[in-house]
Amino acid sequence: MAAKVSTISADGVEVFYRHAGPADAPVVLLLHGYPTSSHMFRNLIPLLATRYRVVAPDLPGYGFTKVPAERKYEYTFASLAKTLAAFVDALHLTRFAMYIFDYGAPTGLRLALERPEAVAAIVSQNGNAYVEGLGADFWAPLQKWWVSGASEDRDAIQWLTEFPATLWQYETGSPNPRAIQPESYTLDQALMDRPGNKDIQSALFYDYRTNIPLYERFHEYFRSSGVPVLTAWGKGDQCFIPPGAEAFTRDVKKIETRWLDAGHFALETNEAQMAEWMFEFFEKFNVFKA
Repeated sequence: MAAKVSTISADGVEVFYRHAGPADAPVVLLLHGYPTSSHMFRNLIPLLATRYRVVAPDLPGYGFTKVPAERKYEYTFASLAKTLAAFVDALHLTRFAMYIFDYGAPTGLRLALERPEAVAAIVSQNGNAYVEGLGADFWAPLQKWWVSGASEDRDAIQWLTEFPATLWQYETGSPNPRAIQPESYTLDQALMDRPGNKDIQSALFYDYRTNIPLYERFHEYFRSSGVPVLTAWGKGDQCFIPPGAEAFTRDVKKIETRWLDAGHFALETNEAQMAEWMFEFFEKFNVFKA
């Protein structure tokens, strides 16, 4: 079932989203990360839509979501979570399973803190919530900037917005990089190269530091809510490394851990496997049964 595309006004933002599946089916909310968009789910959505209503928004600053200049949007993770909350309200989504990847993890988990009753289950595909998951080599320059706030440290991480870095995120850790569809990283970079967008990315790079103090609250949410969690992790990811997946077992009671022979963008070339694991996981833990 091919995905449809729509836009809806939420939090003063014109949110673009992809969706498919029966309107009355259980909802699966797919949250992308940096530097991509709902486009990363282009091959997963039709598979999931055979059983579920699937909704995948583009977060502000990504994809085809439009933020009016007069909105004076502040690009922080608190803002992304606020817009996401407004988006699910606009679509009247009151309960859903949530797929979190990269930036989608702190965004979605902030929403879960606010509305624990809304989240039926979490699928974390390289969606980090533990300090153990922060790959030292990748995060060290960012952490240095967070501490110093210095312009030279900001300049030192600007390579992350350039094409070689985007391609590196897709290909590193993949056993067969040539199998990755080139429109993925090509579209990501083209959208990031739009005027003003790299300033947005810098703002979010710097604000990522605000997610770390929330990790303990995320862990308490896992423990108190009993939310089922499937971690499906690209074991070759150098941004969010495998110990981040393993750490979920400390706090989650209903958990499954799966490993993909892949890197950061582990969904690429593994959509069928991911859909199969999600079907099995949702069924095993009766996620959508009252």
